[in-house]
Amino acid sequence: MFKDEIFVDFLGLPKKHSEKQLKNGLLTHIKEFILELGKDFLFVDQEYELKVGASVFKADLLFYHRGLQCLVAVELKSKKFTPKDMGQLEFYLEALDQDVKRSNENPSIGILLCPEADQVVVEYALNRSLSPTMIAKYNNLLIPKEKMQALLKEFCAFYLNKNL
Repeated sequence: MFKDEIFVDFLGLPKKHSEKQLKNGLLTHIKEFILELGKDFLFVDQEYELKVGASVFKADLLFYHRGLQCLVAVELKSKKFTPKDMGQLEFYLEALDQDVKRSNENPSIGILLCPEADQVVVEYALNRSLSPTMIAKYNNLLIPKEKMQALLKEFCAFYLNKNL
């Protein structure tokens, strides 16, 4: 239901960009971003305020998923995934579940969107997590059309030779 790689080539971001540039680009192209995320996502808010004790925290983007009937917090990172990013997102999910979620809704889900992640580090970070969370890599560029056509041609030739 959730992708582990999301293409945001429509943002036209430079190779080195900030979280603010990423967030502003996604908000400007929210329709394209929702279509890339998948079916049934509804945008709720940006910088969604979570009041915990005397402190205020802000989840980058908040969505609602109609099919799963739950809130979906999206935390944006412009650098490689680190385990502390996971702790931040899990904290937001707990605050959403305790203070925002309605009784008829399922537990909140978190998506941490980052440009790169070491799969082994991700596995270690997720192994003890009790929160429904995923780490999704975002990709600024699609494969160039010419390369895609060459790969497709190569695959077709291989498939035809194998089946003859």
